Amino acid sequence: MERVAVDRISKSFEATAALKDVSFNADAGEVLALCGENGAGKSTLINILSGAIVPDTGTIRIDGTAVTIADPHQAIALGVATVHQELSLLPHLSVAENILLGRMPSRGPSWIIDWTAAHRRAEELLAEIGLADIDVRTLAGRLSVAQQQLVEIAKALVATPRILILDEPTAVLSAAETAILFARVRKLAATGTTVIYISHRLEEVFEISDRIVVLKDGVAVYSARTREANEDELIRAMVGRPLAAIYPPSARAPGPPRLEVSGLSRDGKFEGVSFVIGAGEIVGMFGLVGSGRTEVAKAIFGAEPANRGEIKVDGRAVAISTPEQAIASGIVMMTEDRKRDGLALDLSVLDNAGLASMSRVSRHGLLDRKRQESIVAEKTAELQVRPKGTRRAVRQLSGGNQQKIVLAKWLLVEHVRIFILDEPTRGVDIGTKVEIYRMIAGLAAHGMAILLISSEMPEVIGMADRILVMRQGRISAELTRDQFAMETLFTHAAGARPAAA
Repeated sequence: MERVAVDRISKSFEATAALKDVSFNADAGEVLALCGENGAGKSTLINILSGAIVPDTGTIRIDGTAVTIADPHQAIALGVATVHQELSLLPHLSVAENILLGRMPSRGPSWIIDWTAAHRRAEELLAEIGLADIDVRTLAGRLSVAQQQLVEIAKALVATPRILILDEPTAVLSAAETAILFARVRKLAATGTTVIYISHRLEEVFEISDRIVVLKDGVAVYSARTREANEDELIRAMVGRPLAAIYPPSARAPGPPRLEVSGLSRDGKFEGVSFVIGAGEIVGMFGLVGSGRTEVAKAIFGAEPANRGEIKVDGRAVAISTPEQAIASGIVMMTEDRKRDGLALDLSVLDNAGLASMSRVSRHGLLDRKRQESIVAEKTAELQVRPKGTRRAVRQLSGGNQQKIVLAKWLLVEHVRIFILDEPTRGVDIGTKVEIYRMIAGLAAHGMAILLISSEMPEVIGMADRILVMRQGRISAELTRDQFAMETLFTHAAGARPAAA
């Protein structure tokens, strides 16, 4: 039975057509994957279905009836629940309050909250998605990004929606958390819920979906049953050209040690971490959520300083207890959460990209704004930031272009020798991923030492010269290219016993 149908939906913003006569349908109990590059129109379509945007033309039908979704309240009333890529939890409310916001159970007078029932219901919902160990009384702002994402999903499941829209739901989840989420999605589909699943991770699309629709430049250009599709044709549909290789070839011969880490420790986070990265070398770091990989990166960058251990840059010991000291030593870091830690979203491209390099364009304490705009424009053009221009607020850019702004910020810093990249392609499309991979390879070719942290095994295998695997705050393995295999990485990351030969 057809659950939702989108018929010739169009939407323009001033002179830009975001959607052009888009049509598709999904049956009850079907998982429909919606794919496309950043800027393809996926977000506009999601916002229309969730009531945040009204289309210019076209019709939406739910269970065969044409509906008008003028606002989010109407969407909810029609059984449409959306988990957006942007986290929307209220940090100063508890987990339970966030999950049951607007649906708090009461006892006696309607204004008296039944906290026992509220906490019990929140615990039940969290248990269904693998978060049974979280105290629902905890403030949401104290949770990790991955935990907040799962709470967002639990919040969407409160009313058992007829249509559930998941926008990049696994971007911050571990493999184990993703498996639990997929099990829940399959259970919902089995009971008749239609799931619209948006993801840049093609392996997930093929694992969880029944059908795939691709948007490109606001047009639906591809639709197929998942079992009849293949990755090559899907990529071709999204980017408009074949991709012979996603990852650039590696012909790197690392130079002398550029970054040396010895016995680095931070109490309660990681212990005795030691490794070396040569000039021009890309070293991957893989681990499950909670393994300590991001904490190690933050310690090297001075954001969360280590208690013990030594860091050397080009053979010279450096004292790093603040990011300023790290930058002065030639170390920069792209953070895991660009929106929270890497960007000032309401400021312009110019202000964000030029933030760390003001010393280059200042004299006697005065900022040369014209000079700053010149070097920022040059760097953003080099990185192919779209749309062009330095005055636009960063909030208005796609995720991939926001990531390029973070990269531009650090590339404009003089004397950088070491790049720490924590999840550099999280939430970006396949075309932008390829661009970022080429940029990373280019940095290595110019002698930079790269520490690449990623939860995507294909990414770390495809990009790294060596891989460090972390588990429970320690390096559990160091693998060379001839040892790269997903099974090997997961075995060392999870502490499982290797299969017998």
